[in-house]
Amino acid sequence: MADPKGFLTTDREVAETRPVDERVRDWHEVYVPGSLLPIISKQAGRCMDCGIPFCHNGCPLGNLIPEWNDYAYREDWAAASERLHATNNFPEFTGRLCPAPCESACVLGINQPAVTIKNVEVTIADKAWEHGDVTPQPPDRLSGSTVAVIGSGPAGLAAAQQLTRAGHTVAVYERADRLGGLLRYGIPEFKMEKVHINRRIEQMRAEGTKFRTETEVGRDVDAAKLRKRYDAVVVAAGATTSRELPVPGRELHGVHQAMEYLPLANKVREGDLVTSPISAEGKHVVVIGGGDTGADCVGTAHRQGAASVTQLEIMPRPGEERSEQQPWPMFPMLYKVTSAHEEGGERVYSVSTTHFEGSAPEEGESVGHVRWLHLVEVDFVDGRPQPVAGTERRIPAQLVTLAMGFTGVDQENGLVAQFGVRLDERGNIARDGDYATNVPGVFVAGDAGRGQSLIVWAIAEGRAAARAVDEYLSGASTLQAPVRPTDRALSV
Repeated sequence: MADPKGFLTTDREVAETRPVDERVRDWHEVYVPGSLLPIISKQAGRCMDCGIPFCHNGCPLGNLIPEWNDYAYREDWAAASERLHATNNFPEFTGRLCPAPCESACVLGINQPAVTIKNVEVTIADKAWEHGDVTPQPPDRLSGSTVAVIGSGPAGLAAAQQLTRAGHTVAVYERADRLGGLLRYGIPEFKMEKVHINRRIEQMRAEGTKFRTETEVGRDVDAAKLRKRYDAVVVAAGATTSRELPVPGRELHGVHQAMEYLPLANKVREGDLVTSPISAEGKHVVVIGGGDTGADCVGTAHRQGAASVTQLEIMPRPGEERSEQQPWPMFPMLYKVTSAHEEGGERVYSVSTTHFEGSAPEEGESVGHVRWLHLVEVDFVDGRPQPVAGTERRIPAQLVTLAMGFTGVDQENGLVAQFGVRLDERGNIARDGDYATNVPGVFVAGDAGRGQSLIVWAIAEGRAAARAVDEYLSGASTLQAPVRPTDRALSV
């Protein structure tokens, strides 16, 4: 045990964020560099080393949290890194982006603020890179088997790294011009700077993983031919079909899906564009959707100089305490203020968009530009939102982003049809308990099979699918598998 009295003598402290007026003028991560080091050892010492560590169950990866908390308390960063990487390929990703279901399951959290597990995790990961403890781990020998991984998001990268280390020859196919999937173009720079992706890719290259960018399976490469070329295929293409908002005025200029808006801002940061073609500068911005993607749109709009930012959510505002329906150690739906929300804007709950109003089309255009968003308050009756009479109003909107989630795997690029894989009732690729589809040798991991979920689930499924593929190719596997797709669900 780290500090037997730590949970009694030490209060919870979290990473310090930079002042709002400073950070909205740049795209660097919001936290003060190095702010965790003076406090993180004491925070790790708050871990109770409880008899049954429920944080293990709360984490889809089954991270060995009490073990690396102990090492972090003693500032043995090399040992802490070894324990952290034993279950997680990319802890610097999850330490920045995961909503930390492990903290919701922390035993200390029953009646006190939980251990700052996420802050400890990212500190260990960053110290590992700083001290040179993260090195390539190429296999001792090659198996002679080949595997194609479709998608370079967290699920695809985790599967590829595990399979490469098992000795298989792995090629990752990515349709974008850079690797990382949504980590690259969906996550804004202020949440995770892309240097963290770049150095992991270099580690994987050194281990032997091959990468093919700007290659979309289903369009540029026939999926059926790809299956014949490789001994196994892992589909980790994500759930990229955005949920639509079929209301009058949706066709107006200035109404965009979040995943049309966010990647352009990241391309500016990569140096591909001088300015974004879809910019919030000087505009009244409305973000429809109250989740993490919506918050990313809010923070991006602030940095682009929006005149105002309003975020709409059809659900009621969550409470600030656990409800009876979500007792410990469940992951609770709580009201949270992200760094983007700290930076300004208004959040409106229990409202539904009825239609958009726009200007008259300019010469040569078929539709005008959005100017107003009309909404109505809603009450939920039998689980369905019902408009409240007399609550209709309109708000200014010159840029609208739709951040309402995703409905399944892309079915338009030919991948699904060419492979001949079946879909489930939610539009995801159907798989069994071993991540196998109905097509022999074709496996699926991450959002493509699970549906829209968390980065920690993507990495966990990538690792588990890699073990299943290794067993399929070799008859047995020594790779660790943290979860099965039917084990436990996490609704967030």
